[in-house]
Amino acid sequence: MIARSWRATATTAGAERYDLHFRTAVLPELRAVPGFLTAYLMRRARGATVDLHVLTLWESMAAVTAFAGGPPDTAVVEDAARAALLTFDERVRHYDTVAA
Repeated sequence: MIARSWRATATTAGAERYDLHFRTAVLPELRAVPGFLTAYLMRRARGATVDLHVLTLWESMAAVTAFAGGPPDTAVVEDAARAALLTFDERVRHYDTVAA
């Protein structure tokens, strides 16, 4: 199993907009991708900003590549997400899941 990790920052209002975008656009799209297992959106308030961390789990790197295209470490960040965020990773990190 492959874990795909991506981080961003937003204002409090931007984090709320991103949360809505994640639930209504990102999750439905991901659920239609073969090899997608699950996703987590995590947040941490830090004063006037919010750290966001998205972790998705995939059956294989082949499934990740089918979703992300090449190279697979390029972040997939739609315009609606970009508009809600202050900063975001242009690249994601992939991890082999060794225990659960």
